[in-house]
Amino acid sequence: MDVRVARMLCVLCLVVTVRAFTQEGFKEVLLKQMGLSEVPKLHKRDLVDLVIPDHVKNKYISMLKRQRVKRRALPSLAGILRGIPGNAGEVLYSDTATRQHLIFDMEGRIPKNSEVTMAELKLFKKPLDRANLPAKQSHRPVSHARVSVYWVQRQHDGTNRTSLIDSRLVPIRESGWKNFDVTQAVHYWLRNKRREPMFLEVWIEGERVGSHASEMAKAVRFTSQDPKDKALSKPELVLYTLDLEDYGGPGDCKEEAVTGKSTCCRQENYVNFRELTWTQYWIIEPAGYQAYRCSGGCLQPPSPLRRFGYGDRSCAVAESSPLPMMYLVKRGNRTEIEAAEFPNMIVEKCSCVTDG
Repeated sequence: MDVRVARMLCVLCLVVTVRAFTQEGFKEVLLKQMGLSEVPKLHKRDLVDLVIPDHVKNKYISMLKRQRVKRRALPSLAGILRGIPGNAGEVLYSDTATRQHLIFDMEGRIPKNSEVTMAELKLFKKPLDRANLPAKQSHRPVSHARVSVYWVQRQHDGTNRTSLIDSRLVPIRESGWKNFDVTQAVHYWLRNKRREPMFLEVWIEGERVGSHASEMAKAVRFTSQDPKDKALSKPELVLYTLDLEDYGGPGDCKEEAVTGKSTCCRQENYVNFRELTWTQYWIIEPAGYQAYRCSGGCLQPPSPLRRFGYGDRSCAVAESSPLPMMYLVKRGNRTEIEAAEFPNMIVEKCSCVTDG
């Protein structure tokens, strides 16, 4: 195929994708990407007792990290947050997992006209107390525990909704700082904030199914935000930002873009899966994402060129990136979880394209 034709087809695909970000259009695109003719008929009961398999969770996290590496870098350190004084951030223990609650005051911490490019949660793993280890038995050795970080969104009805942000295996017998990528959690908070802190949950579970792995995982202890915990190495949230005036500004819309008075630029367009009735039980992760769209006008070609077949120029997608998702699939009476990366879901760059 001619290279120019291939490029034009690619641009057309991107234009169709970005113009489809109405609810109905977005549904059409998503179903097409999945090879489905209609939205699966799923209900809240399909989520009861549903466990995300480790291989699916690892695949999703791996795709998320690969996507973040591709995002623009050049961060400057915005601040190190160490929790809110007076909020203990309790630690709960159960038969299967340890849950640690963390609270960070975000208000006023992110400079104006800047973008959070990366956020790291730093947890200090305490030295192993062998008294916490289960008695030796004839089990297959367990050397790691799975540590997962969730963003917690508090609902108006008093319930909580969680979104998986990062997950990794941590050596049980090693102490020291362990870093988790929580960029997505900060982006969620920025979108959903109600002048409240950011709530995170850390889950410590066995590296595999079985009571012995769960018992070994209970030996993993991180320092907490509780003032009674005298350890100096408290949990930290480290924010990195880009000054948009220096690095990002020209491609992203200013306020006047909403009225159509600006030149071609990229405008924010958040898709909230938790608020769309047809996605709330179907798409497990992410809770939503910044899709962006192209907005604004373009300089038109002079009249002489129009006689040679040059059409109007319009603002369209020039570059896009994929979106990793975890979602439910129905196979007969069984409900299963899959993870996949869907192309052309996030607008990265807009430019003026000549029609025809």
